Amino acid sequence: MNIFKPIIALDFPTEVETISFLNQFQEESLYVKVGMELYYQTGPSLIAQLKDMGHQIFLDLKLHDIPNTVYSAMKGLAKLGVDMVNVHAAGGSSMMKAALTGLEEGTESGKKRPLLIAVTQLTSTSEEQMKKEQLINTSLNESILQYARLTFDSGLDGVVCSALEAKLIDQHIAYPFLKITPGIRLKGDEVNDQKRVVTPEEAREFGSSAIVVGRSITKSEHPYETYMSIKNIWEAK
Repeated sequence: MNIFKPIIALDFPTEVETISFLNQFQEESLYVKVGMELYYQTGPSLIAQLKDMGHQIFLDLKLHDIPNTVYSAMKGLAKLGVDMVNVHAAGGSSMMKAALTGLEEGTESGKKRPLLIAVTQLTSTSEEQMKKEQLINTSLNESILQYARLTFDSGLDGVVCSALEAKLIDQHIAYPFLKITPGIRLKGDEVNDQKRVVTPEEAREFGSSAIVVGRSITKSEHPYETYMSIKNIWEAK
């Protein structure tokens, strides 16, 4: 069985909509992702409320700044009691190491620090776009693997990547390096702005450590039933 439940992306603009959605899950303990859209509207108060409801939290703010700024930001975020946070690997090794130090120093004595992962290439990025706009003249896979190696060497716990790259990362970086994979869609769902998408079954086969599922659940007519179906697929032996 996978150690992570499917992570639900709470891509809502308000606290009211978020809590209304979560109330459909009754007593189910969830792993949820709070991204920039929601966090910037609600701040730490919503995080405290979600923790009181018994949910685990991936705070997805993708920090990317000079090392000292990221260090200070992470030191503050550690006090929120979230379970996982992230940075952009493109910020470099010094920034990632500073983020890790900030998390360690900000975590209360006796408590486990949040997992720290780094974004490689967004799942909305294509190889053509990467080469044209980022001027990275290598393959998308090679770029992602380089970011993953840099993340590992910086002491972080894992990366955000597409499930399509999870197996490649496993071939070069030893377990338990995490591969947290967004871009998950059920068969027949709209792809929307994502480019590199897979189903929950494919993500499990490819070796994802955790899947992040947003619109397939949040836009479903029956979110609880859809979540449980995905959870059963993900946790199947």
